[in-house]
Amino acid sequence: MQPALSDPDNVHAAPGYSFPYLGGDATYVILPAVVMERDCLLKYEGDAFFMGSLAEPVSCIVGGFHVNYHTAPGSYEHQMGIRAGGNTALLAGVGPMGLGAIDYALHSDRRPGLLVVTDIDEARLARAAALYPPDEARRQGVELRYLNTKDMPDAPGALRAQTEDGRGFDDVFVYAPVAPVVEQADAILAYDGCLNFFAGPTDSAFAARFNFYNVHYMATHVAGNSGGNTDDMREALAMMAGGRLNPAAMITHVGGLDCVIDTTLRLPEIPGGKKLIYTHLSLPLTAVDEVGRRIDPALGAIVEKYDGLWNPEAEAWLLAHGRPLPGGKEGNA
Repeated sequence: MQPALSDPDNVHAAPGYSFPYLGGDATYVILPAVVMERDCLLKYEGDAFFMGSLAEPVSCIVGGFHVNYHTAPGSYEHQMGIRAGGNTALLAGVGPMGLGAIDYALHSDRRPGLLVVTDIDEARLARAAALYPPDEARRQGVELRYLNTKDMPDAPGALRAQTEDGRGFDDVFVYAPVAPVVEQADAILAYDGCLNFFAGPTDSAFAARFNFYNVHYMATHVAGNSGGNTDDMREALAMMAGGRLNPAAMITHVGGLDCVIDTTLRLPEIPGGKKLIYTHLSLPLTAVDEVGRRIDPALGAIVEKYDGLWNPEAEAWLLAHGRPLPGGKEGNA
């Protein structure tokens, strides 16, 4: 379901927050008519429920790649999307959404020729490189490089050096709302480069320095999106169902409906990425890499078989062997 609903006055209404019988954490829900009227109940044909649950965050990633734009000299027409075959950088790009962006950049119809992914956490960079190795990217026609910019005296210079003749990047995505990262992104833009400020800040006064000389003479510009539209979600669903995208890297914890309250209250304290809730099961919130120890060794063995990622086989095992909610009915996630 596309959750970005709005009424005729363009007031946002979201499942889980705005309707009395459409809760975000419930075993069963009643869909209001507006969901069908806006064509927001979408068909999903994948082989695992958890991928469908990630359709909305994946659609945000898809929207980010679509909202970027470029121009041609002498024309005012915006050519939407990243530059095909161009240079793309994902800064602070190995968090949950950054991993999804790497996956999409490598497997979408419009791909960059060079993809540089940066972060300051070596362990997270190593995990990203294991999930999306450069050799696999080359088979998709993309030169993929990972860089730790933590101790670089001149990170923008080092990043520009990754591009031919140091020309810079056509598309730069900022995946952390940190002013120095935004300024680093600005400094590596090529002519007609598009900076996508993807990360949503909580500070309404968030600001960063931007080179307006380059805006005037180099046609650099900024784009951003808060969520994806329904077409973005359809694309996400189709790519997941077709096996072109696997968003499992986003998921770091699984749990049942009875752990939701505590998890929600403590969310800022819990490390990792997405917390996946199976709404028909009773299960404490459990890190994916601990399911073998805390739930069952058989489940742990399945996860290990898939490089430590949650997967359709693990989900099927959990639905078959997990404990139903007290007083509830067995069913789907």
